[in-house]
Amino acid sequence: MNRKFRLSSVALRKMEGSLFIAPWVIGFLSFIAFPLGYSLYMSFQRVKITASGIEYTPVGVQYYREILLADGGLLYNDLLPFLRQSLLMIPVIIVFSMMVAILLNQKFVGRDFFRVIFFLPVIFSTGQIITEFIAQGEGTLAFTTEFEVGRFISTYLPATWANPINKIVSSFVLVLWSSGVQILIFLAGRQTISASVYEAARIDGAAPWETFWKITLPGLSPFIFLNLIYTVVDLFTFPQNPIISKVNTTNYGLSSALAWIYFVIVIAFLSIAIFVFSKVAKATSGQQR
Repeated sequence: MNRKFRLSSVALRKMEGSLFIAPWVIGFLSFIAFPLGYSLYMSFQRVKITASGIEYTPVGVQYYREILLADGGLLYNDLLPFLRQSLLMIPVIIVFSMMVAILLNQKFVGRDFFRVIFFLPVIFSTGQIITEFIAQGEGTLAFTTEFEVGRFISTYLPATWANPINKIVSSFVLVLWSSGVQILIFLAGRQTISASVYEAARIDGAAPWETFWKITLPGLSPFIFLNLIYTVVDLFTFPQNPIISKVNTTNYGLSSALAWIYFVIVIAFLSIAIFVFSKVAKATSGQQR
């Protein structure tokens, strides 16, 4: 009898999980699966739109060869600098959002107001607004221009790294604006750590710096991983992404091939990020033991 009850409980939990993910599955199959498959099909075709309809001419992997081999500049000239820039932006966004979330978790007057202030850019900073801000030269920090930080960076660093760093500095405010969701996730994660753990640490004489490294940071590890995934995806779909602008062309076959190559690159970047995080997390847990 107990075994039957356990089996029914397991089945019930599976059913509950299936119901929770059902809206996403239905939405994916209804609105995303067909466009994805259709774009993959078009990447192997020369697509021509005529008055009588759409004509398809099979070209095999011609477009993939053009992008990867024949015309590498279409991908590499913009992609490699963007990857370097992303490698710098990801830790900046994650560290900034973690520090802000820890501060916003403290008890002080106007805490709810400041929480709203830090999340407002997520609501207002749509793709068009960010594009307009960048076009107007906004988003820079005044002291970077006053003290010629960009020229200092260009002087002492090679151009391959100086250019991405200067781009981050030139739009640093906008970079921090994209931290709203990460701050919210870290704030929720910080609240999952019991206050009794910090109370016990204070009784044992642990300093705030020690509690951060021994309690807060390990407790936020799953949320660091979640924010890492979200930040990578967010950066690779950023409105100023140079590759996305090249995907939106009238050559549907070439654009589809470029989109799928870019998709594979994003998956590879995510895999590397997950691998590095898992190694760091494992090393950190080993040291704590």
